[in-house]
Amino acid sequence: MSNGILVFAEHRTGTLNKTSFEAIAAAQSLGTELQQDVTAVVLGSGANSVAQEIAAYQVGKVVYADNEKLAEYTPDGYTDAMESVVRSLDPQYVILPHTYLVRDFAPKLAARFGKGLISDCIRAQVSDGSVTFSRRIFLGKIDADVVSDGAPPVFATFQSGAYREDQATKGSGAQVETMSVEVGEVRMKPEAPFQEVKQAVDLTKTDVIVAIGRGIKSKENIALAEKLAEALGGDIAASRPICDAEWLPIDRQIGSSGQTVAPKLYIALGISGAIQHLVGMKNAGTIVAINKDPEAPIFDIADYGIVGDLFEAVPVLTEEIKKLKG
Repeated sequence: MSNGILVFAEHRTGTLNKTSFEAIAAAQSLGTELQQDVTAVVLGSGANSVAQEIAAYQVGKVVYADNEKLAEYTPDGYTDAMESVVRSLDPQYVILPHTYLVRDFAPKLAARFGKGLISDCIRAQVSDGSVTFSRRIFLGKIDADVVSDGAPPVFATFQSGAYREDQATKGSGAQVETMSVEVGEVRMKPEAPFQEVKQAVDLTKTDVIVAIGRGIKSKENIALAEKLAEALGGDIAASRPICDAEWLPIDRQIGSSGQTVAPKLYIALGISGAIQHLVGMKNAGTIVAINKDPEAPIFDIADYGIVGDLFEAVPVLTEEIKKLKG
């Protein structure tokens, strides 16, 4: 009988992805509610240090799938390796972070078991031993509840921000078990990971984001938002119209066609809150919105809102923050 939860820990060249810890938090939460053990899996070659890092978290054990063909990511290699691990451990649930890498190989992996992939989940609720996964559809306009037929394994990915990295519970040191896995023919030659520009910023790693929209009116006014971001020790970001106008580079764009972020604090300046933008930031810990339109959709998800002129509010806010920081 299948039992337990297997969570995939993604890493690139020995550095763990932040969303891997979020996936561990999701798996731990499910494990507690279902009273099932959690096992983490790390794929690689010469990546034992990554497995040891995961072992510091509260998991039953860490399986390190070792094969020289896993030194660099390929969908063929990762699918073969994960299939071996899943068939060996026979888990009830396989939890993965919803990253570009996972989105590449996970559907193929699920198909090998005759299963679908429940992707981009925002939460999971347990009732009478059954798990209901919730995911956003139609660009976040509707939440859909998905229940598997229950036949193991159930494959699910969790959206960045659905669980926080700091929710992953540390443990007393789990056992690391090295597993030799068979990897068949790898039909592709991996190239260097894509990067938009050399100076591209990864907004998923910042705790504070100050984002600007059409309400900023001109490129010269961006300095106003930059001063606020500097006072808070955060980064500047934008909605799509700002990047389309080339006032800020594309790597600063938040939304369905930009980055998806979940900082501790998100301040939206002059952003109305189109659904394409909201799907990229609605998982932020605290959302503050400043907009002169009281009917702006951004206020529907904001924790705090200021209805007013951002050109009056932002300088005052910046000065008050500076006073607090001394």
